[in-house]
Amino acid sequence: MEKTRRRRRNAVTMHEVARHIGVAPMTVSRVLSGDANVKPETRQRVEAAIKELGYTPNVSARNLAKAASVHIGLLYNNPSSAYMNELLVGVLEQSSHAGCQIVLEKCSARSERTVIEKLLRDGVGGIILPPPLSDSKVALEALRAAKVPFIAVATGRPEPEGLSVRINDYEAAAAMTRYLLSLGHRRIGFIVGAPNQTASGQRYAGFAAAMHGAKLQVRRDWVKQGSFTYRSGLLAAEELLTAADHPSAIFASNDDMAAAAVAVAHRLRLDVPADLTIVGFDDTPLATTIWPALTTVRQPVAAMARKAMELLLEEIRLRGTGRTLEPLQQFLNFSLVKRESSARI
Repeated sequence: MEKTRRRRRNAVTMHEVARHIGVAPMTVSRVLSGDANVKPETRQRVEAAIKELGYTPNVSARNLAKAASVHIGLLYNNPSSAYMNELLVGVLEQSSHAGCQIVLEKCSARSERTVIEKLLRDGVGGIILPPPLSDSKVALEALRAAKVPFIAVATGRPEPEGLSVRINDYEAAAAMTRYLLSLGHRRIGFIVGAPNQTASGQRYAGFAAAMHGAKLQVRRDWVKQGSFTYRSGLLAAEELLTAADHPSAIFASNDDMAAAAVAVAHRLRLDVPADLTIVGFDDTPLATTIWPALTTVRQPVAAMARKAMELLLEEIRLRGTGRTLEPLQQFLNFSLVKRESSARI
């Protein structure tokens, strides 16, 4: 009888403990690993269930729980797969180094609050918001209300009391425009990014400021709305290049749309860059996989993601001691990468 009881006690699993009191297995794991972010009443319920059911984790399982005690949620809804790939590289590199786990959740504009609530139920210790979610009022309000640590990446509207990592989109776009002007271009078209991202407006504002600084007017018929997708770049470039009077250079707000503009130019038998200069923004791998390779603004997306992870993990650690990081807007440097898609007029 005693051997049977021991077998039964050892047969109890973490999932059974969680099911017994209606919590996620991750919550049980966090209690076992000593995670300070578990609510006291939840910790008491878990400990009582462990005692009642006779659950005894073995040493190796307990060590695994400690190694994976910090789970970071990453929400995404970015139309550019190239941008998201770069962001994931940085997040995964830093998470591997820190020994934490990443929980990926895709969401739409209508499901932001629901997905955030799911991540919180699953016991994440903090959340990373890449664009466009880093500019979403719904997402930011939900995270503030939940009092969960979070950080915004590439937002143009950082939280005054929060954490963010970004570049100066306005100055980066102005610098690229000044480069086009230095090549002799005066007839410059612009493809605007997604209207739900503040970076789009800042990039256009930087372009317009540099044009006005050169005493040039921005032609409204040469400014086309895009959405950071390849398809939107096709449509915008088609409108620009099939007009009787078209620009000598196109500045697209990201590499996806710039690559689409190159494709349209090829179809119309315009030589890039002899007949038309095309430049982009971000310097994702796409910039060097098309022909000709894109001149673009290098936004260090992977480095931004690594920094975001670093700051978020520090915030989580400090909250476990009753403290928090000071509000911080971390700026990283951008640079212009000059390749074969641009030339003197």
